Amino acid sequence: MTPKLRFVKRTEAMGPPRVPDKSPLAVAAFAPASQSARQTTEIAAERRDFLSQAAAVAALAAFAPAANAARDYEGVGYLGGGNVVDVNNANVRVYLKMPGLYPTVAGKIASNGPYKSVGDLYNIPGLSGGEKELIKKYESRFTVLPAQADYVIDNINNGLYR
Repeated sequence: MTPKLRFVKRTEAMGPPRVPDKSPLAVAAFAPASQSARQTTEIAAERRDFLSQAAAVAALAAFAPAANAARDYEGVGYLGGGNVVDVNNANVRVYLKMPGLYPTVAGKIASNGPYKSVGDLYNIPGLSGGEKELIKKYESRFTVLPAQADYVIDNINNGLYR
């Protein structure tokens, strides 16, 4: 059962009909506050500034000059491609070209660097007299260049397998 709506007839005892209040306080409740409008404008301005700065940084990054990094190692010819071998940077397998050095002596040379001179090879701990004679035999084919991190890491195992 739905409730019935009752209409009450307005009587003089109820007084005149209510008119909405038009006081400044009541009107201000529905009008946009100038304070919040100002804050919104300030936030929008900050957002525009941030986005323009971000766009400037992105544009700079897109058109940045080249880094001009050294991409080629000047001593690459001494890593095993020629007769002379750089004992600080060459891989252990380079010594295959020198009979008697690979794997024992070559492993000791590659494991105990870096060296300051070719003469430092004779100070490798655990070298026998015969191994020192082999180093002496090939001493003219050895050179010492500054150790390069890109090559020293591969001295023992360069990851190439048959």
